[in-house]
Amino acid sequence: MLLKDKFSSRSSAVLMPIFSLPSPYGIGTLGKEAKRFIDFLSEAKQSWWQILPLGPTSFGDSPYQSLSTFAGNPYFIDLDLLIEDGLLEEKEVKSIKWFAREDKVDYGILYENRLALLRKAMERGFQKERAEIECFLSGNKRWLPDFALFMALKNHFDMKEWLSWDEDIRLRKPEAVERYKALLKEDIDFFIYIQYLFFKQWNEIKNYAHEKGIGIIGDLPIYVALDSVDVWSSPDSFQLDEKNVPIEVAGVPPDYFSEDGQLWGNPLYDYETMGKKGYGWWIDRIDGAAKLYDVIRIDHFRGFADYWSVGFGEKTAVNGKWVKGPGMDLIGVLKSWFPDLSFIAEDLGAHSDATDELLSDSGFPGMKVLEFAFDDSKSNSHLPHNHKENSICYTGTHDNSTLRGWLEAADKDEIKKAEEYLGLNKKEGYVWGIIRGGMSSVAKLFVAQIQDYLELPDSARINTPGTAEGNWTWRLTEELTDELAKKIAKLTLIYDRR
Repeated sequence: MLLKDKFSSRSSAVLMPIFSLPSPYGIGTLGKEAKRFIDFLSEAKQSWWQILPLGPTSFGDSPYQSLSTFAGNPYFIDLDLLIEDGLLEEKEVKSIKWFAREDKVDYGILYENRLALLRKAMERGFQKERAEIECFLSGNKRWLPDFALFMALKNHFDMKEWLSWDEDIRLRKPEAVERYKALLKEDIDFFIYIQYLFFKQWNEIKNYAHEKGIGIIGDLPIYVALDSVDVWSSPDSFQLDEKNVPIEVAGVPPDYFSEDGQLWGNPLYDYETMGKKGYGWWIDRIDGAAKLYDVIRIDHFRGFADYWSVGFGEKTAVNGKWVKGPGMDLIGVLKSWFPDLSFIAEDLGAHSDATDELLSDSGFPGMKVLEFAFDDSKSNSHLPHNHKENSICYTGTHDNSTLRGWLEAADKDEIKKAEEYLGLNKKEGYVWGIIRGGMSSVAKLFVAQIQDYLELPDSARINTPGTAEGNWTWRLTEELTDELAKKIAKLTLIYDRR
């Protein structure tokens, strides 16, 4: 069955970030453990592996604030594969203590050690693989040269954000660009090389997944980070002043997650300018994502209908305003350019009539989250009996508690309603009872976090919105057994999701 056809029928997925995979080197990678996880998904009769954004992270470590919307995270490059290829020596890799705690990613240790090792790999492999590297560069000319120069410049300017660079290169004056290209050529080649390594390993993992009948669902943040090559290289696509400083930035108003709202700080798009250029920036972006993923989940889909605009320099997101987005003008362009690509619209949070209309007009499936379902309203759209076939049912997302964490902290009335609604009982286990409820939904796709299948507490949570520390660090230490795979497979087959 083609992946597009599989996405149109009943199926199920497991949400598991790459960084959470087991590894002796401090963070999950694109090596044997990724393949072992794909084997587990296949044995569990799953159709999809949902991951978080793959881009290189910066301050705060969030995959939703990447240095590039096109590039891959060099931390995910598997070191054992580089040893096998003769690019690193085992003693070089194992001489480093990669983590303080096995169950947490330590990004500080990675920052201090990972790129230094990859430079050694480049010294041994760049000339030997030059023809392949040139071919890779030729196939990625729309983004790779700018990205490599941007990263070389960040190194040159002590990793400061690009707004703090010297004005001539900050504003990309042609003579400055050419001067730095010559000055930083060695570093530029290095950042091209590590992208070559990343995509070489990622393509092998993606192909292996396809051989096992597993498709990849990837996350696309609606906004890009201010400190990114995307903004630096295309300032006319964003709401910036004559010095390329943001005028308005993104966020969301006060909501379920935060009484001050969330001030993301991402520069907002200049949709008027983008529209005049046929939304070419977005076409390139989706084309890049399509090379990574089989299905694209657009994070914060509401931003295409109307978006929360906050003045640059505000301390919270409270003093913002709603502004009309591009709507079907943009979505229609993307659908016409990518007719065979499937999308998921993350439409959680406060809704608007404009969002509901855009979701309907787009034809994209929206999201339903079981942890949001059990208030005192029978019309709650997250309740399984209110689900639509063209929707995606989640136990919870990376922004939610684990199911066990939710059960331990939720309002007693919500738990009581869940008990009555789903027939929860201690023999089956409350967590598995909720999973059963999601599997039985009419929604065409059901997604559960791996932490929920393992019944892990809230210490295994991926992200707590509105908080700056302690996120994006959870690592899997529990064994994924054949017994667990068979248990998941049994439910999957009962509810015809394979």
